[in-house]
Amino acid sequence: MDEKKFCSAVVVAAGKGTRFGSDIPKQFLEIGGKPVLYYSLKALCDSDIIDEIIIVTSEEWIDFVTEEIVRKYEMEKVQAIVLGGDERYDSVFAGLMSVDISADYVYIHDGARPMLTEDILRRGFETVSKYGTAVAAIPSSDTVKITDEDMTVTSTPDRNSVWRIQTPQIFEYDMIIKAYFSLTDEDKKGLTDDAMIIERKTDNPVHLFIGSEDNIKITSPGDLEIAKQKLSK
Repeated sequence: MDEKKFCSAVVVAAGKGTRFGSDIPKQFLEIGGKPVLYYSLKALCDSDIIDEIIIVTSEEWIDFVTEEIVRKYEMEKVQAIVLGGDERYDSVFAGLMSVDISADYVYIHDGARPMLTEDILRRGFETVSKYGTAVAAIPSSDTVKITDEDMTVTSTPDRNSVWRIQTPQIFEYDMIIKAYFSLTDEDKKGLTDDAMIIERKTDNPVHLFIGSEDNIKITSPGDLEIAKQKLSK
């Protein structure tokens, strides 16, 4: 019988929510009387795959996360609540620095994605176990156009090769921490997800696995309403 792989999860919840238009960051708005962040943490706590959880948040929300989520709901897998940075990659790096150094794999997940499920976690584990990288994604149902700065179409990629990226994004821990350590200011330009760091700083191919149409990121009030409806079923 193979020895169980140690899996850590870094949950990024340091966003300010400026695009959402609320004084309260979107990850702390309530669905069914619980903060959005609660739901993905609960899925991670309930999964036999995950061994530890690191939460990254902003300074003003550390006490809230500690008292009103982790302690209130007895989330014993949470090993650290750490201070995030100005940009997402700063926050992820802070989380990675708190991961147990013996970890085999690390799941990086957005705290504003409350629809995380055991099926997603398991499909991700199967993929990262095989390839060392695993990024949740769903195929694009829309035709995508590439434009220049004048909004003139320059190309139309084959829709069958276009995917919409989600989280969790899962990597061998040694791979992702080394890639983060090697980032330069030039590398950081235009970074929108962790897979791009692997693409830019390593020779490792990034493999996708099927996420879920339900696994939405809450970026608008409409998204929050959709999540409320789905989580109330």
